[in-house]
Amino acid sequence: MSPVATAPAFRASHRYARMAPRKARLVADLIRGLPVNAALRALDRSDKRAASLLGKVVRSAVANAEQDGNVDPNHLVVSEARVDEGPLLGGFVRWKAGSRGRAMPIRKRTSHMYIALQPAGALARARGGEAAPAADAPAAEAPGKPARKAPGKPKAKAKATTKGAAKADAGPAKKTTKKKKDG
Repeated sequence: MSPVATAPAFRASHRYARMAPRKARLVADLIRGLPVNAALRALDRSDKRAASLLGKVVRSAVANAEQDGNVDPNHLVVSEARVDEGPLLGGFVRWKAGSRGRAMPIRKRTSHMYIALQPAGALARARGGEAAPAADAPAAEAPGKPARKAPGKPKAKAKATTKGAAKADAGPAKKTTKKKKDG
């Protein structure tokens, strides 16, 4: 394969953010692959605390892109949105008293947030020149797997014609218990 010339990625990061990475990844997943304007709109409307932090990082990456005179900031796409785990605040796990004489850990987690933006055309070329799939088109099935059925009305179960078969469909029989007589 010949190497494909890629457009420069405009990056920004926020390190040692005082937030658990698991919570910040939920927001990063929202904006990955979106155009910058749509990503900023989604972050502004989100009620998650990480949204404001990631919004600042996206705006910083857009400002880095504006330094290059050949790039239109309105045609940028979030090509990478990554949240890595940082060190624990204080560098170690502390302990607090728990119930029944136990010790419960206190972990104050930090995050490293990374955003990379690329021009929309460069991202499509990097994927092999394919256009983005339409949202209405069904996804292609993997070879060897049967096609999924379209959702619809469930089929009614066939009723049994004999009494024995009807009892078998009714479910497990009830248990009867006998009481002992004192005597």
